[in-house]
Amino acid sequence: MITSRKRTVGFVAAFLLTVSLVDVGGPAFAAAPACTAPVPSSTQPGYQVADPGCDVDGTPFVASTDSTGAILSRVYTGIQGGAAYRVEVPLRWNGGLVVYAHGYRGTGTTVYVDNPALRAYYIAHGFAWAASSYATNGYDVGQGVRDSYSLIDVFRRITGSPAHAVYMSGASMGGQVTAVMIEKHPSDFVGAMPYCGVLGDTRLFDYYLDANVTAAALAGVDIDFPLTPAADYQDQWRTQVHRILPALGVTAGALPNLTAAGRTWSAVVERRTGGVRPGFDGSFAYWNAARSLAPLNDLPFLFGLYPGLTGGTVNIAAGNVTDNRFTVYRSTDRFWPTAAEWRLNADVLRVKRTAAADPGLSGIPRVDGRPPVPVLSLHDIGDLFVPFSMEQIYARRAAAHGRSPLFVSRAVRGVGHCDFTQPELQMGFDDLVNWVRTGRRPGGDAILDRRAVADPAFGCRYTVGVRAAFVAPACPA
Repeated sequence: MITSRKRTVGFVAAFLLTVSLVDVGGPAFAAAPACTAPVPSSTQPGYQVADPGCDVDGTPFVASTDSTGAILSRVYTGIQGGAAYRVEVPLRWNGGLVVYAHGYRGTGTTVYVDNPALRAYYIAHGFAWAASSYATNGYDVGQGVRDSYSLIDVFRRITGSPAHAVYMSGASMGGQVTAVMIEKHPSDFVGAMPYCGVLGDTRLFDYYLDANVTAAALAGVDIDFPLTPAADYQDQWRTQVHRILPALGVTAGALPNLTAAGRTWSAVVERRTGGVRPGFDGSFAYWNAARSLAPLNDLPFLFGLYPGLTGGTVNIAAGNVTDNRFTVYRSTDRFWPTAAEWRLNADVLRVKRTAAADPGLSGIPRVDGRPPVPVLSLHDIGDLFVPFSMEQIYARRAAAHGRSPLFVSRAVRGVGHCDFTQPELQMGFDDLVNWVRTGRRPGGDAILDRRAVADPAFGCRYTVGVRAAFVAPACPA
């Protein structure tokens, strides 16, 4: 039976669980630990570090076993530099190590580490893995890079053996950690597998800007973008959104009944997130019915992500990282914009950036698109949290630097965020390892070919399993 492991936006609420957890101090060979309370961070005032020996639901982290109960691995846990870590090494280790980077976890002050989706697969195939909680939450990619990179040395120190081949992998924000990591440390990795990743750095937040300013313009509602939002700006924004929604036919918590303006908005968002493609109407309905993140969970999903709520800083950058001064919004694919498209572009709020993606590890670190090693990536084509266009942005950057041969992207027919089945992830990892070992580049999708993306069968080749929420013509047999 094919199973699907979803890592949707519920991810963000996980740190709110009030289970009891423990600090295990330095590295130790882990038996079944008793879960106790988090401990204060040694590096981040006000932060706490949850016990790496327990999951957030209170389940102890113990060695993998087979169907007979025989132990297959050794596990190690610890806290270093204010970040919890886990390491697992199969008893039949092949010398390979996968460093796994987790995604965005909101802005809470408790950090915790968990297991990669492919944990069982790594162990069964001889690969060790290591993961960090990072010392901070929020959209702190730089901290994710620093803490994840330190795991290579942690692994050598606690196991007594250096890894012979290190792979980098990460989901969502962890996908950006992965892309930045291999560019900053090109000689330390042999391959990388980001999935549902933010491979376009600040362009993700440009997309959030695009979705909101075009919705307002089409609804005929004036909005602003304060670089220093007042304490009550969140309430002001909520009032403005409640004026926008009826004009579009969108209601939080319910499937939309789009008006003409709403249908135009959908067409604009489709083109800003990867182009015309199968299943988009259902994906647009899915994400508009979803509620946004707390404390704006009374709004439809995308409206709670408006960059103006933080002055475009995402609470991490030195200034506003979003910009749409030169963006031309289209709702059709005609060669020349229509009169309605010109009108939309005249009416939309324009915003100028005051900060850019950082060339180092501050703010929002830049992804140059210079992969030094093979990179195989997966993305749901209906994901509107971290959209499919992130893959296209990275592909174009890689092409501009002559690195296209080192990047393979695979489209998956799903609407969720990081909604991949185990067979999809396993096939991707197997193909990446084979690519690294043999030099034979695996297959992928033609994500920069507009006609290929619009084909009704787009995404069929690497999708394993059917998602009920993805509504499109069935794949060919």
